[in-house]
Amino acid sequence: MASGVPSPDGQQPRRAFARRGLLLGALAVAGVAAASWSNVGADLSGRALSVQEAHTGAFSGDITLVDIRRPDEWARTGIPEGAIAIDMRDPDFVTKLLAQVSGPDAVIALICARGVRSRHLAGRLNEAGFTHILDVPEGMLGSGAGPGWLAAGLPVTRS
Repeated sequence: MASGVPSPDGQQPRRAFARRGLLLGALAVAGVAAASWSNVGADLSGRALSVQEAHTGAFSGDITLVDIRRPDEWARTGIPEGAIAIDMRDPDFVTKLLAQVSGPDAVIALICARGVRSRHLAGRLNEAGFTHILDVPEGMLGSGAGPGWLAAGLPVTRS
C-alpha cells in the first residue's frame, strides 16, 4: 500500500508528506548552520568579553586584543582601536602572538567578524598552553551575543 495523499485524479498517491518532511529537515539543517555562522548561542560569561569590555581592557593595557581576521577584512572595516592584527591563518601566528605579549600566561582577547573563528582559536590556544585566552563573541559585525564592535560605535584604526 502506497503512502501519501491521493492525487486529484485518484490514480497516483502524492508524496506530499515525504516532500514536506524533506523540506522541514533541510530547513532545520539550514537553521543550525545559520545559528552557528552568526554565533547565536554565544555565551558572555566566563572567558568571554563584550566589545565594550574588550575596548576598555585593550585601551587600559589590561588585555592584549588580537584581531585574527584576514587582511581584506581589516581593509574593509578597520582594526579595533588598541588591537594588534595577526591573521589566524598565518603559519607563524603563535610566534607572532608571543612576540606581542609577555608569554603564554598573558591575558589575550581574540576578536573576529562574528565570534565563530575567535571561539575556535581560543580553544586551540588553551589546548596549546595559553592560560588566559578570552573571546569577544560579538565580533566586529555582531552575532547572537550582541551588535558587534562597529554597531557599538567603538573606534577603529585603518592600516
